Amino acid sequence: MHNAHENSLKAALRACRGSFLSVGFFSFFVNLLMLVPSFYMLQVYGRVVTSGSISTLVMLTLIMVLLMATMGSLEWTRSRIMVRLSTKLDVMLSRDVYRASFKRALDSGGMDASAQPLNDLTGLRQFLTGNGLFAFFDTPWLPVYIGVMFLFHPWYGWIAIASALVLLCLAVINERLTGKAIADANRQNIAASLYTNKNLRNAEVIESMGMLHSLMERWGERQKKVLALQSDASDRGGLITSLSKSFRMLVQSLILGVGAYLAVKQEITPGLMIAGSILLGRALAPIDLMIGSWKGFISARSQWERLNEILDKQRAEPERMSLPAPKGDVAVENLVVAAPGSKTPILKNLSFAVPAGSVVGVIGPSASGKSTLARALLGVWTPHHGVVRLDGADINNWDKKELGPYLGYLPQDIELFEGTISENIARFGHIDAEQVIQAARTAGVHEMILQLPEGYDTVIGSEGVNLSGGQRQRIGLARAIYLAPRLIILDEPNSNLDDVGERALAAAIEQLKVKGATVFIITHRTSVLGQVDRLLVMNNGAIGLYGPREAVMAELNKQQASQKKVAAVPGGAAACS
Repeated sequence: MHNAHENSLKAALRACRGSFLSVGFFSFFVNLLMLVPSFYMLQVYGRVVTSGSISTLVMLTLIMVLLMATMGSLEWTRSRIMVRLSTKLDVMLSRDVYRASFKRALDSGGMDASAQPLNDLTGLRQFLTGNGLFAFFDTPWLPVYIGVMFLFHPWYGWIAIASALVLLCLAVINERLTGKAIADANRQNIAASLYTNKNLRNAEVIESMGMLHSLMERWGERQKKVLALQSDASDRGGLITSLSKSFRMLVQSLILGVGAYLAVKQEITPGLMIAGSILLGRALAPIDLMIGSWKGFISARSQWERLNEILDKQRAEPERMSLPAPKGDVAVENLVVAAPGSKTPILKNLSFAVPAGSVVGVIGPSASGKSTLARALLGVWTPHHGVVRLDGADINNWDKKELGPYLGYLPQDIELFEGTISENIARFGHIDAEQVIQAARTAGVHEMILQLPEGYDTVIGSEGVNLSGGQRQRIGLARAIYLAPRLIILDEPNSNLDDVGERALAAAIEQLKVKGATVFIITHRTSVLGQVDRLLVMNNGAIGLYGPREAVMAELNKQQASQKKVAAVPGGAAACS
């Protein structure tokens, strides 16, 4: 078990520590074998050229080929370990990241809905399998090369140290110059793509009211900022990369000159002159590669930070004890609810009780808190204070997966998901064909579905058929009543319905009543109120009236009559004010 303060990303990396250590272990031998070309060069100059022995050359060449093949296979092995490691990380984390993205969208009331965390996980995984990462594994072996250079000649050692320091300084300057700009550019880029996605979802509104030009102008402004930041960072990064590359080539040539001078002075052999140059190039290559792949490293670092942040915020859901199937008794006690991220309460101290099997009509002016009440009753929005109880248990203490089949919800904005109609009605779980048809019949949508090209197998969403608002609403109703839930909340279920749809809705409510479900119907239209047993009148986030339908209707009529009377008396309004 990982400790309580650790999010799943850190825990996953800790679980993969063994793999990272084995990559480090392989890197040691890969870097050791990198010395082979230099020593081969030394031996060829020192033994073969002076003695003229071809058999020695053949043996040395065979040994060199064998060692280089070993090095290649070790490199391949460590890259395979990294590929397996990145896949393992993805498998360990993807569900948590998906859940965290969902929680963030839910907690922000849909304002912060994006798949960016999953893209970050993909980016991090790709970085782990790229070449840039191996530069970080190879750079620590630099002292080994420098030690060998000192063995060749002290001058070589000092040149290697000086060159490595210059390149490391360039790497630090590169981070200072480009780090912030690249991170900012990436951040702006994510914001711009989110903005575009939201706009594209409302393409019809944009087209009909000629808003495209204005929205494109706004997008263009953002894009300009992104491009300016990216080109600025790339210019600076490009300058440092070309400087480091040129410096490495220069130093490799200079060391040949130093070697030639030392060879002329008879301090080293001609073989050492070339071997030193090869070895220096090899020693500095990882730092050079690190500077070249710094952009990828900065992106990966930002992705790591964003994932860390989102996973830190997501607390693991506590294990919930299974509760018996609910009957549908609802009790609301001192309920105070605000929108996600807001402190201003929309619902103010609501208390009422609804026995199982009742049909409650919720009415009231716009913005009186009706839809917020629906979200609170379903446990979608967590109350700031008070509690919603289903069969005596706090709705937020139920296991959502277990409770889901007993709840039905038809929101105002009906979202159907990509898939077949039967999958949508069955909530993308196991499809019970009989129950799907029964739900469709109850919702009065069965005949309409049969007229579609593929019937219940018609695909809807980006790949398939476009449905009208009324069709979507009735399929949404079938989804809400699939498997006969005990608590059903219908938010404006007749907003898109014609007379036929209205009659089907009335029949559906009648059937739900027979099955003993508790139904809340939020509506502006009075036509559906004939079906309800109780009426709850919302007013400015509080309960205006609540009770049996006849009593509430009588009270409302009385209030309307007295208002008319006040309006009819000259100066009546002034007298009452």
